[in-house]
Amino acid sequence: MSMSRRLLLGSAAASTVPLRRARAQRPVVRLAVLNDQSGPYADDGGPMGVLCARQAVQDFGDHGFDIEVLVGDHQNKPDVGAGLARRWLDTGGVDVIVDVPTSSVALAVNTVCREKDKVFLNSGAATTDLTGAQCAPTTVHWTYDTYMLSRSTGGAMVAAGGDSWYFVTADYVFGQQLERDTSAFVKAAGGKVLGARRYPFPDTTDFSSLLVQAQASGAKVLGLANAGGDTINCVKQAVEFGLTKTMKVAMLLASINTVHALGLEVAQGLNFTESFFWDLNERTRAFTARIKPKITKPAMWTNMVTTGNYGAVLHYLKTVKEMGVAEAKRSGAATVARMKAMPTDDDCYGPGRIREDGRKLHPSYLLQAKKPSESSGAWDLLKVVATTPAEQAFRPLAEGGCAFLKT
Repeated sequence: MSMSRRLLLGSAAASTVPLRRARAQRPVVRLAVLNDQSGPYADDGGPMGVLCARQAVQDFGDHGFDIEVLVGDHQNKPDVGAGLARRWLDTGGVDVIVDVPTSSVALAVNTVCREKDKVFLNSGAATTDLTGAQCAPTTVHWTYDTYMLSRSTGGAMVAAGGDSWYFVTADYVFGQQLERDTSAFVKAAGGKVLGARRYPFPDTTDFSSLLVQAQASGAKVLGLANAGGDTINCVKQAVEFGLTKTMKVAMLLASINTVHALGLEVAQGLNFTESFFWDLNERTRAFTARIKPKITKPAMWTNMVTTGNYGAVLHYLKTVKEMGVAEAKRSGAATVARMKAMPTDDDCYGPGRIREDGRKLHPSYLLQAKKPSESSGAWDLLKVVATTPAEQAFRPLAEGGCAFLKT
């Protein structure tokens, strides 16, 4: 049962966790991680997203100021997310809000942070509007977006012969944009979209009627423009109905957690895109080794959304160190401008940069679920089948229409 808004705000205030004892005369920087702690995106992000933010604070070390982390659950509701963000910024002394999956919530929080001139480090939302129609000089969009997902997964499916599509779409900003962007890539590659059905989010668990219509369409590809528990339920039900015998399934937003929940017997061969993979290289493996002892649930593991919190928070703290705490706290826009001027580098994403519109640039990876016989352990589930370079993975700057760049 979801918490009331009053209980939510109260519990968020109580969840302030100082990472070291307060010391006299030491300035304090407060980070607030706002995400889905109890709903359909909790396993992909939620508590693991908080762990990654705290790992960034630990890896940053002591540079003369204290760092506190607050945690809140937005329940995938824009009014709850915006209300909690406003309360944190107005009365909680918060300097930066982190994560915020669910695009409708992210856009609401983006507006609040722009109004308050506070830093917004988004990792969890997919909407390209954060660097387009609703871009803000206070926002960094770190991890991924619908353009990146559509280009990588959609493009690969069409190239492999999947030239006719039917979409099952979560009916809110994220799902709508993911369907739109993937449709554009499919059509540009010479494919066709034969139909689509949208369903209420987050109140749908039975997808049977939508899947039956998808199968009846005759399309070669079922495009799942959803995420988290919805994607898991759709794939399981598609297998139960025998849909996977006649259609390929494109998980347009998934993670290693999705594959783990499905199991390789069901997930083997499925493709999806991430910008982080724990077994990619020595640095990603080293990061995962550091955080692994802190994982408390069998379903939790590192993925791009949670590690996006790590990379974004670490770069923000490096920027605070360079600017000085007082100066960094004075203006979110000035702090984000300095973040853009500094090259990025961390164990999860390697070297990179933040573009003028706030888009963090790094490669994307098309991943494929292994066959059971290929796996050597519980999280040895994926292999990289294609890489899109950083400068090609995201929508070109000139196509975004970011308004503040024109003023």
